[in-house]
Amino acid sequence: MNQTATLDRPRTNAAPARQSTARAQDDAAMLKAAASLTRELNVPNARIYWADLIGSALLGYGALFAAMLSASAWIAIAAGLVAVLALYRAGSFIHELTHIKSGAVPGFRLVWNLIVGIPLLVPSFMYEGVHNQHHAKRYYGTVNDPEYLPLALMKPWTLPVFLVAAALAPIGMLIRFGILAPLSLLSRKLRRVVVEKYSGLQINPKFRRPAPEGDFAREWALMETACSLWAIALLTMVATGVIPMREFLLFLAISSGVMFLNQIRTLVAHLWENEGEPMSVTEQYLDSVNVPPPGTLPALWAPVGLRYHALHHLLPGLPYHALGEAHRRLCRELDAGSVYHASSHRGLTPLVARLAASTLTNRRISA
Repeated sequence: MNQTATLDRPRTNAAPARQSTARAQDDAAMLKAAASLTRELNVPNARIYWADLIGSALLGYGALFAAMLSASAWIAIAAGLVAVLALYRAGSFIHELTHIKSGAVPGFRLVWNLIVGIPLLVPSFMYEGVHNQHHAKRYYGTVNDPEYLPLALMKPWTLPVFLVAAALAPIGMLIRFGILAPLSLLSRKLRRVVVEKYSGLQINPKFRRPAPEGDFAREWALMETACSLWAIALLTMVATGVIPMREFLLFLAISSGVMFLNQIRTLVAHLWENEGEPMSVTEQYLDSVNVPPPGTLPALWAPVGLRYHALHHLLPGLPYHALGEAHRRLCRELDAGSVYHASSHRGLTPLVARLAASTLTNRRISA
C-alpha cells in the first residue's frame, strides 16, 4: 500500500548542486565491463531458486508455528525472530519475479504466490508493473518513479514515519483486501482509488497506478480474489474465536517485522539524493548502494542479492545468485579509480547515519 504522506517539494536558494559535471556523463568503461564480463551469468539456476524459496518458507512457517505454540516467552521471541528473517527472505523473491523472464523458472511465480504472496497478503501484482518503472532510465528518481523519494533532502521526522508506516502495513493489507477490495466492486470511484493508490508496493505518494489490461488484468483479479477470501476468512476466524487472539497478534507482529525489516533495507538501498531530474545510468548507479563482503549481516537484512542493489541497477536482468560473482569480476577488472567502487558501503549503521545526518543538514524539501 502507499505508505507515505503527500509531499510538497519547494526548492531553496541554499541548496547545493545536485551533481558535479564529472558525474553527469555515463562511465563507458564501467558499463562496457559490466555487460561483457557477465554475459554467461544471465541464466537463472532453477534448482537454486526452488531450494532457496522452499527452504526459507518452511523455516519461516515452522518458526511462526513454534512461536504460536510455545509456552515460553523467550522461545516464542526467538522463534519469532527466526520467522521474520526466513519469511523476509522468502518474500524477497517478489523482486526476482519482476526481472526473470517468463518461463525461465517454470511454476515459480505461481508457487511463490500460493505459499508467500497470498498468505502474507503481498501478491506479486503489487510489485509487477510497479518495480519495472523504477528501473526505467527516464523515470528513475523522478515523480514518475513509484519507488523513489528524496529522503536525504527531507525533514528528519520523515524517516521514523517511513518506518512506522511499514510496521502498520499488515493491518493496512487486511483492510485493503478484506474490506476495500469487496466494497470496490460496488463503486467505480472506490475501485479507481484502490487500483491507483493501494495496489502497489510504492513509496512515492504522487504515483498513480494505471488499471491492468489483458492477461495481467485476469491474473490480478485471481490473485486479488484469493487474497480477499483469505483476509475475510482470517478476520472471521479471529472474530469467532477459531483462531485465538494471541496467535493472530503473533502473526501480525511477525508480518510487521517482515515489512519493517524490508523498509529498513529500502531506507539504505539508495542514497536518495535526487530532486526529480532524469539521471544517467551512472548517476543512478552512484545513487544506489552495494554492501559487499566481507560483511556478513547484509546477508540477513539484504537477502536474495539485495546487498548488490547498485550492481542490480546496472544489470537488472542478472539472477540474484550471480550478483556476487559479477561483483568479483568487476572488482578484478576495474582499477581502484573506477566509479564502480564508489557505490560500495560498509554496512547498515553507517548508511542510516549518513541518511539521518543528511536530513538534518540538507533541509531542502518539506514533507
